[in-house]
Order: sequence, then structure tokens, then C-alpha cells
Amino acid sequence: MNMDVLSWINLPLEKALENLSSNSQGLSAEDAAARLKTYGPNRLRPKKKTGILLLFLAQFKSPIILILLFAGVLSFFLHDPTDGVIILVIIIFSGFLGFWQEKGAVQTVEKLLAAIEVKSEVLRDGKLMDLAVAEIVPGDIILLRAGDVIPADGLILESKDLFVDEAMLTGETFPVEKSAGIVPPGTPLARATNALFMGTHVISGTGKALVIATGRSTEMGKISDRLKLRPPETEFERGIRRFGYLLLEITLVLVLAIFAVNVFFARPVLDSFLFAMALAVGLTPQLLPAIISINLAHGANQMAREKVIVKRLASIENFGSMNVLCSDKTGTLTEGVVKVQAALDAKGIDNEKVLFYAYLNSFYESGFANPIDESIRKGRSFDLSSSRKLDEVPFDFIRRRLSILVALEEKPVLITKGALLNVLSACSSAETSEGGVIPLAEARNDIEGLYLELSGRGLRTLGVAYRIMRGQTTVTKIDEKDMTFLGLLAFADPIKPGIIATVEELKKSGITFKIITGDNELVAADVTRQVGLLKSRILTGPQIRQMSDSALINQVGQTDVFAEIEPNQKERIILALQKSGNVVGYLGDGINDAPALHAADVGISVDSAVDVAKEAADIVLLEKDLDVLVRGVQNGRRTFANTLKYVFMATSANFGNMFSMAGASLFLPFLPLLPKQILLTNLLTDFPEMSIAGDRVDREMLTQPRRWNIRFIRNFMLTFGPLSSIFDFLTFGVLLLLLHAGQDEFRTGWFMESVISASIIVLVVRTRRPFIRSRPGKYLLLSTLIIAGITLVLPYLPVAVAFGFRPVPASFFPALGAILVLYILSAEMAKRIFYRRVKF
Repeated sequence: MNMDVLSWINLPLEKALENLSSNSQGLSAEDAAARLKTYGPNRLRPKKKTGILLLFLAQFKSPIILILLFAGVLSFFLHDPTDGVIILVIIIFSGFLGFWQEKGAVQTVEKLLAAIEVKSEVLRDGKLMDLAVAEIVPGDIILLRAGDVIPADGLILESKDLFVDEAMLTGETFPVEKSAGIVPPGTPLARATNALFMGTHVISGTGKALVIATGRSTEMGKISDRLKLRPPETEFERGIRRFGYLLLEITLVLVLAIFAVNVFFARPVLDSFLFAMALAVGLTPQLLPAIISINLAHGANQMAREKVIVKRLASIENFGSMNVLCSDKTGTLTEGVVKVQAALDAKGIDNEKVLFYAYLNSFYESGFANPIDESIRKGRSFDLSSSRKLDEVPFDFIRRRLSILVALEEKPVLITKGALLNVLSACSSAETSEGGVIPLAEARNDIEGLYLELSGRGLRTLGVAYRIMRGQTTVTKIDEKDMTFLGLLAFADPIKPGIIATVEELKKSGITFKIITGDNELVAADVTRQVGLLKSRILTGPQIRQMSDSALINQVGQTDVFAEIEPNQKERIILALQKSGNVVGYLGDGINDAPALHAADVGISVDSAVDVAKEAADIVLLEKDLDVLVRGVQNGRRTFANTLKYVFMATSANFGNMFSMAGASLFLPFLPLLPKQILLTNLLTDFPEMSIAGDRVDREMLTQPRRWNIRFIRNFMLTFGPLSSIFDFLTFGVLLLLLHAGQDEFRTGWFMESVISASIIVLVVRTRRPFIRSRPGKYLLLSTLIIAGITLVLPYLPVAVAFGFRPVPASFFPALGAILVLYILSAEMAKRIFYRRVKF
């Protein structure tokens, strides 16, 4: 059966249902389960399920690691099985270490994403239920309302003022009206008004649809391979990639040069090759992907505890780098629990009829839930036994009003509620409390004066109007005319307790908070004063409409509040802020917030948001609360800081040690360390690095947004790498000239100094403070001490012979200890000078 929805658009609905063996009550649970096996999950791409074996094998995908594995196997054929076994065991154990950590990271992320999975309303066995989008199958009946993402391709069975945004498929800017019916075969996708397509979303109205195609069979599925479905590379990802390239370039040049020199000096070719490859392992940041995964997953888990769910791990860095946060006010600055304060007629007199008509409108509306209607329904109950709903014209962001046709004592009355100016534009008269109806022109000044007074007190206002329809049982948008203005509703949304302190905390964290609201300028000004944003500059939607893009870029940095903003202006504001050099976060939960969420560096939504907002967001808050957001930012910065610690470590002691070994091999009559000893050094220093994700972060690293800076890292490497090498060569001189170490003693002494210094120096470079004034995480400190202990006793264990070590005289320890202390003190001095001269 052809599951292309465009080949079904000319079929009667009864025939379509028959072809899919479905009906208006939906599929049975058993039938749906069978179809799920036949058609597969409703996904554009198979769920990336990383198997245990594949995850383990992925630890060995580095070409250098593969060459070493090959060389280890080759050792068996060259009658050196001991070295072969040791090399293979170290590499496999190192891979297992990375696998174990990444496995935990993958499982953590899967659990977090499952917590915010988007669901759809589906009829199964005649009952409505919320199902994960992946479980939807052909033949299902889905119900849609404003804000829903359409989960599959299908045909419309029923609709009411259903408008769908299909821009992602057709490029059409304006929403398309959809309705049940038949269109000619061959009709292009953009004109298939009776069909719905996966990935588009409902702007307004309601509908019921029959699912025809799912997953790769959908129109979106057909073009998914050609679409750039992977999100654009973040600055953090780009920085990591550039850092990796930098080290790999250095490694390649160094390894080729060392191998050539050792061969020139007629040293064994296999030993020279293995030595060069082992150096490459030490120089290459092979743990970097695992460290990043572990750090980000650990950060995501910590943020989840603060009720912040990360959908895309790489966005954590942007979260920490964010220096501008844009948000609406309702539910963020305010309680979000709206209360009706007054119902007034055109003259400002309390009027019960205004509240009753508003209650009728809110009670019978069937669009998406919103706090305004909820407050009207809860604020006061009325007896509706003499009324019944006839029809509805849903709210949309162009009209900004909602109309309900009600039979009130069997007389059809059209009741409209919405933004005051939009309601007034549909009116020709106004009603007063005395029951008289006067021309709107006579009451307009009173209405607008009342509006300004209420707005100045921080109250939000809505207009209510009505029209007697004389026998009509259906209505459309064109019926919203010649109405009688009934009155205004005034709503209060109290400021959240402690919000002033929270906004101040954002400021202290280096984040500029900007409000974007559809409310009028007076309401916005009152709220900003209440939250402590004194002397705020306000820019309104009408003013922005008159500005060029370059003018807006110049204005956004100086503006704290954007009022009377139209939906399409939100994205424009975000883009202007980005072009002026900011990392911008946007917090939104509405249908019209999706473009701004996409455009922002960090799209932030809430769990209660409409589907399209949650889909567009990088980060989802389980509570719409700025306090939650502030704590999430701190965790994002902590994650970024801990990732950089690994980078600093890789560019200091490790890089210096490997460079020193390469240099020493040029003048020593023997290799400074055997390949298996280098690999063991690398393995032992891996253990403390794995615990960096849980390390403490100094307060000063959390106070300001920080961004990836490859120049800073290069300067860090050029400062601390050579410093490490200086003390390495000092160690060589002490071992050879002062302690007169032989070949095996030299290697043992150098191994001990190399591992211990590389482990302990992490405690120094992890902080800008003197390291004794910055407590490391307990696991980092414990693992460092354990590795130091193992390194000291290893030469005295029976296994030492297999590694080429031998016990060293007691006189070695004071000398090596003195070098280590001198190295730490020098690193502390270098760190103080470096941070004084180089800013990050």
C-alpha cells in the first residue's frame, strides 16, 4: 500500500479509513501494537541506541590506538610476548575505563530526555490517551489544537478554524487554513489543504486527523537526508575540534621526527616505532571526547536536580556563556496565577454582565489552556443551564481575540474577548451600566482613559464585546463586526516574592536581563519598577516596526524592556542582540516563541509549554522560575570550567612530559622510557582526570560568562608545557649526573617523577588561586593520592620486572621529592604571572 499522503488527498474519508482498516473510534491497542512492529517507530531516524559492544569498540577507533594494537600483536610474532601482552592489556584497560564512564553518561542523558518526551493525543479503543510520538502508527486518529506539533502525515477528518504553519516544508510565511475534503490528484504539497504533514505545527483552531504515513514514509522523512538535521556546531564544539587539531598537528610532526632520528641512530626499528606511537598516545587528547561526554552528562544530571533538563548536551556551554537573557514577564517575574481584579463598563463602573459574558466565553472555549481563561473560570461561577455553545472562532495572534457563539435562552449571541484595541476595532457601539447603547465614538475617550489608568497600576486589561446574531448557528471571523463593546476586565498578576534578589543575582552573574512582552508600555514599566529595574529604557513594537535592522542593532543593547511586541518581532530582537556580540538566551513557552527559541544561542522552555516550544528549545525547565534558571546557569559554568581543567592538564604536565621524552631520546644512548612504560604512565594519569567532572569550582569561575578561547589555551600551553619540560630535564640531569642511575634505574626514577608530577600538577592548574586555598573535589584528591601511592610502590612489586622497572635506592626519593616541590612552587609563580598578564 502506498503510504504517500499526497496519493490519498483525492480519496473520500470513508475510503481512506477502510483502506487502513480504521474507524472514527481509532485503532485497538492490539492492532496498534501489531502495526508498530510492521511500520516501526514513528521517527525520522532510528533511535540512536548505543549498544554496549559498540560503545566499547568506539574507545579504540583512534588510528594511533589501532596501530598500537597491531604493534602489540606483532610483538608476539617477533618472539617478545611479554611486551605484547603488557601493551595490549594497558590499551584494553584504558579503553574499558573510558567505556565505563561514557556508558554512565549515555544512560544519564537517555533518562533525562525521557522526562520531557513530546506526546500526542490519540484515540485508542475509543478513548483519548497521551502517547509518545514514536508509538503513533498509520490508521491512528489524532486530535490537534493550537501549539501542537503534527506528529505524522495524515488526512483531516474534522477541523475548526485550523491554521497550520508549514514554513519548514514549503517556505510559506503565513499559516495555511486546513479543512476536511477532497482535492484533485497531483495537487502540490503547498496546496494540499486537506492534508497535514509531520513537523509542522498548529497555530490556531482544533482538528482531528487520520494518520497515513509515519517515520521515513512522511514528506519530512523523504527529505530528512537532504536536510541539515544536525544542529549547527556550537562555539564550544568548534573550540574542542580546533584544540584537538592543534595537538594532533604537533603530535604528527613530533612523532615523525622522533621515529626518524631513532632509526638514524640505528636503534631497533620496532622499539623506535612503538616509542613514537606511545608518545603519540601521551600527546593525543584521546580522553577528550570521553571527558567531555562525562563532564556534560554529569552537568546535565546536576542541572536535572535543579529542575533543568538539557535536551542537547553541547548547549550547556552556551548556557554558561550566556550574557543576555530575554524572557516574558508572566510566570517568570510574576506569579503566573492571574486574578480578576475588576469587571467594568465603558464608564469604569462595576458591571456583572461583563464578568458573566467573559465567563461564557472562557467556559466554552476549546483552544489551548491559558491563565487568563483559567482565572475567569475559577474567580466566579455562574449558572449556565440556560446556555449552550453553538460555534467558536479560536484565538489567533493576528486578530488577538476569541469569539464564542452561545445560545443564551435560545438566542444566539456572539461573545468576543481579547486585546482591548483589537476588540474595539470590531465594535461600532458601547453599552453602559444603565443598559443604554451609545455610539462607540462617544465612549472611546472614557474607555481609553480607563485603559491607561488600569495599565498604569500594572493591571492587564482585556475587552469584552457581544453581538446578537438573529438565528445563526455558525460563525466565522467575518462575523466579528458591528459589535457592542460591553466593558473591560482587569487582571492582576502579583510579582513573585524574592524576584528582586533573583534579578540582582543575574546581574552579579554577568547576565543582562531583558523583558520581551506583548503587554502595553505602561504595564511593562510598572512591572519593571517593581522588580528593581529602575530607569529602564523601553522600546515598543510600533517603534521597532519603523527601525532598520542596523538601527535596531544599535538600540537593543541599551534597551531593558520591549513592550507591545508582535510575535514576528521576537526573533528580530534576538538576532539583533546576537549581531551586537552577545550570547543570547531566550525563555519562552508559547506558539509564537518557536522562531525566537530557534534563533537564540540557548533556547529555554518549560515543561508546561506547548509542544512546538519544547521541540525548539535546547533546555527545558521543570518550573518557570528564574531562580531555577540562575542555578542552571551556575551548573552550566561549572561544567564548562571542569572541561577546561582537562584541557589545561593536557597542555601542561602531559604535553611537557611527552615533549621531554622526545628530546631526551635524541641524546640518551637508550630510550628514556620503554613503550609499555609510556602507556602505563598515560593510563595511571588517566584516573585522576576521570574524576574532574565532580571537582569543586572556585566561585570566581562562576561569576561571569566564559567562552571558549583557543588563543588563551595556546598561551597556556606555551607557558606551562615548557615549564614542565625544564623540570623534566632537571630530573634527567639529577638521575644521570648526581645519582648516576643506570638504564633501568633511570627509567624507574623518571617514571615515578613523571606520573606523580603529572597527577599533582592537576591540583595546581585546576584553579587560579594558590592550590592550597582551593579545595579539590574529594574524588579528584583521593584518586591523585592513590595513583601517587601506586607509582611509588610499583617498582617493588613482583610485576615490576615485566614492565622493565627495578627498585631504586632510597637516595632517589629526597632528590625527586625536591624536584617535585620546586616544580609545584614554580608552577604557582608562573600561574600568578600568567593570569596577571593574560585575561580569560
